[in-house]
Amino acid sequence: MKLDLADIEAMDRPALVKVWEGMFNTSPPHRISHRMLKLMIGFEVQAQRHGGLSKTLKRQLAAVRAGKPVKSSAAGQLEPGARLIREWNGVSHVVDITEDGVMWQGKRYRSLSSVARAITGAHWSGPRFFGLRS
Repeated sequence: MKLDLADIEAMDRPALVKVWEGMFNTSPPHRISHRMLKLMIGFEVQAQRHGGLSKTLKRQLAAVRAGKPVKSSAAGQLEPGARLIREWNGVSHVVDITEDGVMWQGKRYRSLSSVARAITGAHWSGPRFFGLRS
């Protein structure tokens, strides 16, 4: 049965439990709320439809399970306060690494790649654009 998110949203608890049991081959946790059932089933439907978790995220989750520290991005590997400078089309671009992301021209970005895209107008690997990767 192919489920849409709208189908899941309209289901009552017994229907959600039946879907859960079909997806996970087990009963849902005893005290899980109706809303949480919807959210978790909806997540699983989307993950199956779009290929699941990325290899990077799976590797990071495995590291967390093993109790190892995880660096989520090239910006995460740089210490807050680090400054990157890249010349592009004759203009020098200065990017500052902060505790919660990247600052460029007074605006906060999630990643170096989003800054590289803003600078160039094209998709770039941020770490590669800023010379952190070859």
